[in-house]
Amino acid sequence: MTQDLLFSLSQYHPVVIEGMGGYDPRDPGLVAAEVSKQLLSYWGQKQIQKPKLLITQGDPLEERGISAISPLVAARFGLSRGLVCLDEEIAEYHSPNADRDNVILEVKYSQLVDVLNHSRPGTMERLERAIDDRINRKNQKRQALDENPLKDYFRDFALLQEVTKAACSQLCKGITVAHTSSKISEFSVTGFYTVGLELGLVDPDDMVP
Repeated sequence: MTQDLLFSLSQYHPVVIEGMGGYDPRDPGLVAAEVSKQLLSYWGQKQIQKPKLLITQGDPLEERGISAISPLVAARFGLSRGLVCLDEEIAEYHSPNADRDNVILEVKYSQLVDVLNHSRPGTMERLERAIDDRINRKNQKRQALDENPLKDYFRDFALLQEVTKAACSQLCKGITVAHTSSKISEFSVTGFYTVGLELGLVDPDDMVP
């Protein structure tokens, strides 16, 4: 079953959109229109043969933020969606609350971890170390600002974000990554995107400028 799922996923070109959650104050329709415009320009310079699949990471549906923006972008290009969720033993609430509208393919975080362990041994250890180090540095900054440390779940969701991109890119031989804003808070989960770039798990050319 797992191999069938992964084979099905490999037939697509994954599209990952990253950005703020429900706290994003902007109109999701306007943001989706801007992201779509950027994607159209970016894809116009690429030769992507595979059908595209917009990959989401278990965000519950909200009125604003990434879970409101992603479906609008998918609709703009007529894309189906794929879903990656954390396993129950990591976050039992994650999968049940995920938005599954228009989702045709669903995989677990652990299945993508296995892809990386098989194709790029040692990657998970490097990624976990890098994220732990980044969290420590961010918390030192927060302490200096007299702010509370990042919540424990940041580690799980930072790993989910970077494993999703790295494994999908490896499995599908390519990926498109877009952000909903050029201004990314260093204290957000999205802010961990630099870890994947620094470790060579995401090609800078696969990032929409």
